[in-house]
Amino acid sequence: MKKNMGSVDRILRVIIAAVVAGLAYTGVITGMLATVLLILSGVFVLTAVVGVCPLYLPFGIKTCKTGK
Repeated sequence: MKKNMGSVDRILRVIIAAVVAGLAYTGVITGMLATVLLILSGVFVLTAVVGVCPLYLPFGIKTCKTGK
């Protein structure tokens, strides 16, 4: 699969995941909300590492620079 995420998008996803993990670790968010957000954070990190966001594909969104 071709990558469709740029570096800024990938960095923001990792930062958001780290913030959510920190909030869950310190107990600011708890319960079902924490569980759902931690799962979503895991997906964010996975897509950031791979560089492909499946939700971008049907809409044709690309945040990476196109090579000419």
